[in-house]
Amino acid sequence: MLTVLREEDRDEKPAARWSPIYYGLRDAIVSHRLAPGTKLPEDELASIYSVSRTVIRAALQALAHDRLARLEPNRGAFVAQPSKVEAREVFEARALIEPKVAWLAAKAAVSSDIAQLRRHLEKEHEALHAGRDSEAIMLSARFHVGIAEIAAHSVYTNFVRDLVSHSSLIIALYWKRRDATCEKHAHLALVDAIEARRSSQAAELMTSHLVDLLSGLDLTDKIEKSDNLSDLLRP
Repeated sequence: MLTVLREEDRDEKPAARWSPIYYGLRDAIVSHRLAPGTKLPEDELASIYSVSRTVIRAALQALAHDRLARLEPNRGAFVAQPSKVEAREVFEARALIEPKVAWLAAKAAVSSDIAQLRRHLEKEHEALHAGRDSEAIMLSARFHVGIAEIAAHSVYTNFVRDLVSHSSLIIALYWKRRDATCEKHAHLALVDAIEARRSSQAAELMTSHLVDLLSGLDLTDKIEKSDNLSDLLRP
């Protein structure tokens, strides 16, 4: 399961030393202070954060697990850099699967499911408007997984988790509009349709929502890189 979708899992004691580095790097990637393809040297990061390379290595492995970074043998770690083709393929796959998932969710949802989705929407809205962009992206992703879980189709749910993992990274790296995280009204309309058991409308809303997400990305701009990680990682 995608670790970035379950923030509570990060609170376990073994992660205590590396989790602040993970969050710091993650936020720097999402806020575009670290551009796609930026090298992440263990020794330099260890100096910046005043921890051992072992701790840095654990944080980098967590980033790689969440597809925010890639680890290359004999070369080190780099900020992930999904291609334009990969981005489109991911959203095309989501557009094939998630409308059906929304349709199923509208058939299966009970009142407690709807209440949980609405509580989640408030968290999304708060994070986005407070400028906590990385948290907003993760919450948006978790919303889509939540709908899949309500649909109660294990295969679809696993597909959605994996695809959301890919697209969350793409959104984090390439959004050109802050509402690319998922506008509140788009998610709210989905919840309303699911609550009303309007399955066809839920499917249509999901399709248009995913199209809008893709249109909110800029997959062509090249971001200038800096070798001064200390400056880039300054809050």
